[in-house]
Amino acid sequence: MTRAKTLPAVWLISDARNDAALERALARLPRGSGLIYRHYHLPGPERLARFRQLRRIARARGHVVILADSAPTAREWGADGIYGAPRSLTPRRAGLLHLATAHGMGELGLAARLGADAALLSPVFATRSHPGGAVLGPVRFRLLARQSRLPVIALGGMSAGRARGLRWLHWAAIDGLS
Repeated sequence: MTRAKTLPAVWLISDARNDAALERALARLPRGSGLIYRHYHLPGPERLARFRQLRRIARARGHVVILADSAPTAREWGADGIYGAPRSLTPRRAGLLHLATAHGMGELGLAARLGADAALLSPVFATRSHPGGAVLGPVRFRLLARQSRLPVIALGGMSAGRARGLRWLHWAAIDGLS
């Protein structure tokens, strides 16, 4: 499961603000979607306990479960892969899916050179995560994504409607799916 052909199309990203809706959101996702578990706001033991709850629900629906943490922690917790800035994904760990964050061509290139399986390119649209921040917009997003050597997942203000309008198969959301 390392390239666009087998990469889930839809990704739900966990956050403190969507925590209460995650069980319902996971149940509504198309089978075989993905969950990127962040929950940076929780202390270690609580973060692990919440991860286990959500992983059980996600796996019952055939979803891929990615952890925003190190490869050793992902293995210990039973995640399918890791998520983070390109440099945080090294060294490569066989058997784990590596999803890198990217905000421009330089980070897309770095993620590819460091062996990421895909990159989440953001922000495509305005987002509550970064109010008032600069956005790529649809044209620049597609230009960057089409030049990437990696499969690209659209992130930032995304929803099913925006993904259709963008004409982009792979997308992720926090609020747009919860």
